[in-house]
Amino acid sequence: MSRTWRGAAPPAPEPIGPAGWLRAAATGLPLALVVFGGLAVLLLLRVPERLVWGARRPVTPWITLGVCRAALPLLGVRLVIRGAPIRGAGAMVANHASWADIFALNACTPLYFVAKAEVAGWPGIGWLARATGTLFIARDRRAARLQREAFAERLRLGHRLLFFPEGTSTDGRRVLRFVPTLFDAFYDDGLDGLRIQPVTVAWHAPPGRDARFYGWWGDMAFGPHLLQVLAAPGRGRVEVIWHAPLDVAGHAGRKALAQALEARVREGLEAALSPSRP
Repeated sequence: MSRTWRGAAPPAPEPIGPAGWLRAAATGLPLALVVFGGLAVLLLLRVPERLVWGARRPVTPWITLGVCRAALPLLGVRLVIRGAPIRGAGAMVANHASWADIFALNACTPLYFVAKAEVAGWPGIGWLARATGTLFIARDRRAARLQREAFAERLRLGHRLLFFPEGTSTDGRRVLRFVPTLFDAFYDDGLDGLRIQPVTVAWHAPPGRDARFYGWWGDMAFGPHLLQVLAAPGRGRVEVIWHAPLDVAGHAGRKALAQALEARVREGLEAALSPSRP
């Protein structure tokens, strides 16, 4: 299942003056070198890594983490981490506001994303996702058995899987209803004792910009949005808040689990964006 949120009109793009174009060029080139240079190193290391450890991948996720840590300052974003990711194998869920969520979350800890199957075919982004070990799934209840098998296999390898249960991105100012269907795969005998960690991603725009500056939703094109981010004066901020994990077995079913995780993520976002917060 796939859905696209169009609940708000995107902000009008800010005009880019000569200084903005200079900023975009000065940061865009190093960003491309960091991302694609890091990808080249990752792909080279995948060969000996696979020979020694098979599909476990204990080395290359740290390349991804380093690339994303280096990329965020080039995007004009300061990373603030609150709480701590779970240790060992497990699952994580987060709200979804932007393509930049991938950089923010990957910069915190080694993990693997779970994405809808059509992302694999997206130009550029799909190729990067495949190279970094993204697990692609068909969001359809009829595919639940295959999803359970895929999740179980990756968890047995020690992977931590993160997915976006809203099924779409938003303007970053809200959390949509979590799709319960996506949690079917976690109610499987082979996944006993599984914990799922809720994660809140809160974006704060650079001074003077629309509060939804980092949001990427509806029919917004990737290229122009990236250009706006690169050209913006001042620095923004992203908070990644790692909440306490929930035990799957402690919830009667997928609907109850989805609601509990959604509530934690929403509470975190509302607190992070509160005007009264210091």
